[in-house]
Amino acid sequence: MNSIVARSGLALAPANVSEALQMAEMLSKSGMVPNAYKGKPQDTLVAMMMGNELGLNPIQSLQNIAVINGRPSIYGDALAALVQNHPAFGGMEESFDEVKMVATCIVWRKGGTKHTQTFSQGDATAAGLWGKAGPWKQYPKRMLQMRARGFALRSQFADALAGLITREEAEDMPPQQMQDYTAPPAIAADIVNPALDGHIEAISKASSMESLQHSFAMAWKECTSKGDREALTRAKDLKKAELANAEVPDATAQS
Repeated sequence: MNSIVARSGLALAPANVSEALQMAEMLSKSGMVPNAYKGKPQDTLVAMMMGNELGLNPIQSLQNIAVINGRPSIYGDALAALVQNHPAFGGMEESFDEVKMVATCIVWRKGGTKHTQTFSQGDATAAGLWGKAGPWKQYPKRMLQMRARGFALRSQFADALAGLITREEAEDMPPQQMQDYTAPPAIAADIVNPALDGHIEAISKASSMESLQHSFAMAWKECTSKGDREALTRAKDLKKAELANAEVPDATAQS
């Protein structure tokens, strides 16, 4: 492994498959990796490969990815972090109703509409999860939160998550269901053109109606998909309303 180099601090990155196999073998024998990977170089390699697709170095991959029934999954907190680093991320809001025992996660892409996902005690009961030995019995509120979060993020950011589901959900799946799991497709209308973010930013910074129209026209030429143009139109309408309000004379100041 002489050609393994430190690409970021001490984050070693194998240069080829052979080195990746050697690193997986080495790490699986280390006392520093999670117990799930000790003595399991194959699972270690799967986690490293999946992490590499997501931009994680090998150590980060092993700390955040779990291989369950042969499929990689990720902790709910790490799932949120990956989405928050995605260029199309617009925002996320989470809440919990203590009375109704309902977890809610609202997530949206830049220029897109807000998507709301809930998961309740009733949902968990119907799925045979409520009161189940383990985390569902010890931390039921957090498990409801993770399930709502996982569904919401996968629905809106399937393109960012490469088929990953939360570890919390994977552990509740029977082996055959886990093997047959298919990731949800990305929502076509929300797949963002890499140039879209820059155009939306230019629209939001327009200082006059003239500059707004110019920025919008330029963006319209380059972003031709239905989803892109819907996002541009929403951004333009919001900025137009903002500029119109700013131009309204202050009656108090004039009197």
